[in-house]
Amino acid sequence: MVARVLFVDDEANILSGIKRQLRKHYAVETALGGPQGLELIKKSEEFAVIVSDMRMPEMDGVEFLREAKVLSPDSVRLMLTGNADQQTAIAAVNKGSVFRFMTKPCPVELLIETVNAALEQYRLIKSEQELLEGTVNGSIKLLTDILSMVAPEVFGQLTPLRETAREIARAMRLMSTWDIEMAAMLSKIAFVTLPPQTLARVRSHKDLEPAELMVIERLPETSSKLLANIPRLEQVARIVHYQGKNFDGSGFPKDEIAGSDIPLESRILKVLHDLTVYQERGISTSAAIRQMGSRPGRYDPEVLKTVGWFLMAMEEERPLLPPIHVMVGELMPGMVLVNPIETYEGYTLITAGQKLTETVIQRLLNYHHLHRLKEPIKISNPAT
Repeated sequence: MVARVLFVDDEANILSGIKRQLRKHYAVETALGGPQGLELIKKSEEFAVIVSDMRMPEMDGVEFLREAKVLSPDSVRLMLTGNADQQTAIAAVNKGSVFRFMTKPCPVELLIETVNAALEQYRLIKSEQELLEGTVNGSIKLLTDILSMVAPEVFGQLTPLRETAREIARAMRLMSTWDIEMAAMLSKIAFVTLPPQTLARVRSHKDLEPAELMVIERLPETSSKLLANIPRLEQVARIVHYQGKNFDGSGFPKDEIAGSDIPLESRILKVLHDLTVYQERGISTSAAIRQMGSRPGRYDPEVLKTVGWFLMAMEEERPLLPPIHVMVGELMPGMVLVNPIETYEGYTLITAGQKLTETVIQRLLNYHHLHRLKEPIKISNPAT
């Protein structure tokens, strides 16, 4: 695939000459000035290299490359300047993270050599990202696999939680949903650290000792610490850390953070986690939202309103057909549990109201082969 390179200058004849000389080497795009260049970056596929003149009206090269860095952080930035003075160089490096400078007039051979070096830098950036993403994804899979074995009933809640959190984040116009999706999947990872007897009491909804309640309250902190040292999960760890914090600043963690200073993703997860508790008690979504709204200071009102609106709209759009009974081997993705899935020992693996996914079903089948689940299972299919 031919590398995409953007050249920005305020002189049309210079841009025309560059395009004519370099079109055999790269997929060259040109922009007459900084504002036009920014529009191209916004509307086009990512450019591997962005080359800008320094002296331009409206927006100089330093300002343009600073804005370009925000819009396309992986693109490698080069600067053409007629006066490579020290102050220009310092400003360009500090504000625009310029990879290299070229002095005008720049010979074609040197221009090609410099752009090729920038392309190699771009490939290195992308290779490191792929390696990092592979490491992150592998770490996340390992953690969730461990959780699914230690506390399958907790793991069973996470995929539906992730799906709902993603849609709420979109409804609240979050630019990216990756952080909240990962935070949802890893929000209860600290359950793997609970002593077996405590985990058994949690599973069977028995009263906990005061010391156990303290441990449960600090699970978000424990989860956050487990995640903090994994590359790219720093913000996810912070979201998880504050997922139990009340909107008025009370609750855990006990610090001064409150209101809009709590990450929005944490405020969303707080509502969704607590809503699940109400639903496990057999309370409808609308009734749960009303009860939660009667507790001032606990939830972000805007988040609670959005969650209520979204979930009730979903229930109206996808009415459920009459419940049916199926065996474990007949479970299909999209089915919704009317009753919880339980073991013969009385453990609840997945709570009522959860929508089944392929991953969850496969884990249920694996568990069923070893320990046997209570059958038949009462489910309802969303109407299509």
